[in-house]
Amino acid sequence: MKESIVIKIGTGVLTRENGTLDGASLVRLVTAVAGLKAQGYSCVMVSSGAVGAGVSALSLGAYPDDVETRQAAAAVGQARLMQRYQTLFEQFDLDVAQLLLTGSDLRDHRDRISATMGRLLQEGDIVPIVNENDSVAIEELRVGDNDLLSARVADLLGAKTLILLTSVDGLLDRGGNLIEQVTDLEEVRDCIRSESGKFSIGGMLSKLEAVNYAREKGVNVLIANGRKPEQLGELVEGGGNATRFSHFEDHRGDSGL
Repeated sequence: MKESIVIKIGTGVLTRENGTLDGASLVRLVTAVAGLKAQGYSCVMVSSGAVGAGVSALSLGAYPDDVETRQAAAAVGQARLMQRYQTLFEQFDLDVAQLLLTGSDLRDHRDRISATMGRLLQEGDIVPIVNENDSVAIEELRVGDNDLLSARVADLLGAKTLILLTSVDGLLDRGGNLIEQVTDLEEVRDCIRSESGKFSIGGMLSKLEAVNYAREKGVNVLIANGRKPEQLGELVEGGGNATRFSHFEDHRGDSGL
């Protein structure tokens, strides 16, 4: 088995404008991840979309503001999301495993989580899918968002690469052009857009915070377009369209975020 790769999938990649799951996008994503597995890579997915997948069942028009409704949407949506993942991965003779975590889990049970993930990855034909346990997590237990969660999972696994899949090609400059390489996060502060989609809580700001955390742990990070998952194979080999952030070992003068 080759190196471990953590792939974070944002809500905007998995859902339509009305918050329902986008079946075509899921098919392309699963096909691409299965392709990486066929190449010998060990893949862990950190998947958003549970709340977004559940809003239609609760007849909501946007991401819920109150905790109770948000957690109810997550409880419904997580089941829907995992069912779709399992059905699609089965076509490639792969199974999925669900790991729902809170901030306290990552703080107090780090070794146990690492051991469980390691055992799952030993099988070779299982794709662990991680999400924050949004149906029960309260403010003091939250990781923060799935961008930061994916960075912490990458650190936990000792992964060399973290790919953050979003609905754009990567970090864009003020002219809308892709920034392909970033060595100093301070230099791209002005390009950060803090707004997020109505069915998600993250944004480019949270991604750069996750980048900062991951780079300090020796993880190389890419931000790429999850609506173009067919380039995943290229991305892990150094090609494709993405914004790449090398870790601090390569750029010790970086000041971070």
